[in-house]
Amino acid sequence: MVLPISVLSLVTQALGELRIRYVLVGSFASSMYGLYRATADIDILAEIKGEHIGPLHGALADAFYVDELTMRNAVTQRRSFNAIHFDSVFKVDIFIPHDEFSFTQLDRRQLREVSPERDDTVYVATAEDTVLAKLRWYSAGNETSSTQWRDVLGVMAVQRDSLDVPYLRAWAERLGVNDLLSRAIEDVQTSES
Repeated sequence: MVLPISVLSLVTQALGELRIRYVLVGSFASSMYGLYRATADIDILAEIKGEHIGPLHGALADAFYVDELTMRNAVTQRRSFNAIHFDSVFKVDIFIPHDEFSFTQLDRRQLREVSPERDDTVYVATAEDTVLAKLRWYSAGNETSSTQWRDVLGVMAVQRDSLDVPYLRAWAERLGVNDLLSRAIEDVQTSES
């Protein structure tokens, strides 16, 4: 069985070899900072430009189903595309940065080991940016995803002593999720008492 971490490594190696800035986001990132949970896909934010499309497609095509036209459209429209690993059918969603917060995540990324059993390192969104992105997804989904909310609370509970709260509050205000951040802080404090 192919592990998701092996699939992640294949994609990040290809991005790294092509000097494409990327950052691991989503549930994989929140699992690294908070509470682990199984996930059906890997989310990566990658600064792919037009000149990267052909070489990146070539680097991934042997191990992944990935459509070059879909990649090109995603880059042009600042959206996402996916690469599906042939052997495991594990999906990697690759998002193209489209706003200031996306680029901030790339600027603040941290190189981290993905597992104690492996030497692989990947660039991962900071704990604060992971919380903010999860709050934004939670808000966009009409606050119905208990999974997204648990991810937020897990990261905030585990990282509570090291979180940059002024940074969180400033960006939460800009992203329109300040009320959700306040609620999450209160939920974490309540669960600790």
